[in-house]
Amino acid sequence: MSLPRREHVLFLCTGNSCRSQMAEGFFRGLAPAGMTVESAGTNPIGLHPRAVAIMAEAGIDISGHRSNGIDPSMYPRATRIVTVCGHADQRCPVPPPGLPKEHWPIDDPAAVGSESEEAVRASFRKTRDEIRGRVEALIRRLSQGP
Repeated sequence: MSLPRREHVLFLCTGNSCRSQMAEGFFRGLAPAGMTVESAGTNPIGLHPRAVAIMAEAGIDISGHRSNGIDPSMYPRATRIVTVCGHADQRCPVPPPGLPKEHWPIDDPAAVGSESEEAVRASFRKTRDEIRGRVEALIRRLSQGP
């Protein structure tokens, strides 16, 4: 019998307010024991209240999350980095050699602008559902091993 694979994923974005928080929430809620996660931003601005509400609709509570800045001391814990916006992909500190990094180009749901409340909520739901699918696929890949 093999031991579960130890994985620690670090999700990075700009504000650490929506996309990376959603990814962290889904990963935490769906990953098997032995897989851990954290998230951070290049310019943390606080947890977006709509992200909290939209994740709650999916049964994931991220209300206790905090918006964190990227700290190079996070890298030794990480086994993989995932950037969820172009800005973070371009500006994140260079990870140590050999640390796998992938980029998910996900639109910012908060950038919808001054549209109706329902349009904004729809944007957040669309982003949430895309992130869930990507996180589920990542967990499957990581569970299969090298």
